[in-house]
Amino acid sequence: MIVAGEASGDLHGGNLVRAMHQIDPDLFFYGVGGKKMQTAGVELLADAADMAVVGLTEVVFKLGMILQVMHRLKSSLAKTPPDLVILIDYPDFNLPLARAARRRGIKVLYYISPQVWAWRKDRIDIIRNAVDRMAVILPFEEEFYRKAGVDVTFVGHPLLDEVRRKYPRIVALKRFGLRDEAITVAILPGSRKSEVARLLPEMLRACRILTEKISPIQFVLPLAGTLAPDFVRDILRQFPVRVNVIPDEIYDVIAVSDAAIVASGTATLETALLETPMVVVYKVSGVSHAVGRRFIRVDHISLVNLIAGRTVVPELIQDDANPERIAAEVRELITRRGKAREMKLALAEIRGKLGTPGEPLFIFRGNK
Repeated sequence: MIVAGEASGDLHGGNLVRAMHQIDPDLFFYGVGGKKMQTAGVELLADAADMAVVGLTEVVFKLGMILQVMHRLKSSLAKTPPDLVILIDYPDFNLPLARAARRRGIKVLYYISPQVWAWRKDRIDIIRNAVDRMAVILPFEEEFYRKAGVDVTFVGHPLLDEVRRKYPRIVALKRFGLRDEAITVAILPGSRKSEVARLLPEMLRACRILTEKISPIQFVLPLAGTLAPDFVRDILRQFPVRVNVIPDEIYDVIAVSDAAIVASGTATLETALLETPMVVVYKVSGVSHAVGRRFIRVDHISLVNLIAGRTVVPELIQDDANPERIAAEVRELITRRGKAREMKLALAEIRGKLGTPGEPLFIFRGNK
């Protein structure tokens, strides 16, 4: 059984399944994921796109469906126990599932840690008691878990093998319908409908401001595989800004961009690995933000700044994630070349902290 609840988990889960099939082609996988895991050979009981939410209040609208999927997975643990359960991030769903597997004596590998080092550290006790092995992808996580008595291995970040451009710049620009002489700004509003609905309008208003300040300028949006194109285009139609929407080419889109507006999450690290200067934005419901402020215990929200241990990229959170502030930060990166170069150098250092591309994973056997 393998379970991932959002686009980045689907990507890494698909790659993991393919790597395991290279070791043993007869392995059978089923669970929750998206197109990439399905293509890799996972029999899906539910689509991750239907379960992805941001914040506390957003869960309410999908709770019934999420509980139904949980019931199906727990039932399968009892009726046809798998040899191994692989859980990818998505802790509010996956940790209860881990406990259910442990009660039935089924081995659990947790790949890509929940951010327990940032908030809800009480979860470390659940992990210690329900998870047989943690495979972590951020360097500081290994020491954190080892001190807590969890069997853990730092396996390097999977994006090191994934993030690369396919086309030379001129070819990519032509492919995306972009002009070489214009400033290019990438818009990455996230992979979940709720965060896109909240962030994309703010980003588009910022783009409108930028068109009044900078010329020529063009905007491009790499479409996440978990999003329906019509959903994004319905939002775009409400704003008088031309945006090229490009499916399935996220890395080349980011690579040809002079700057990017990025929703906090895995995309910030993808953008960093391509050394594209960025502004990070984050906004959830008022209730979710109020609760989060009480429990979050880190100085930064973006993975880039957390890994660097300092502020490398600007973070605009909640009320600060407004069109005027976003546009001002992007304009700084475009007009102040020294600032952009300094950020690029800092982003290049991030890669060296994430392990080595192609670093072999350990093999973790289940009950066999």
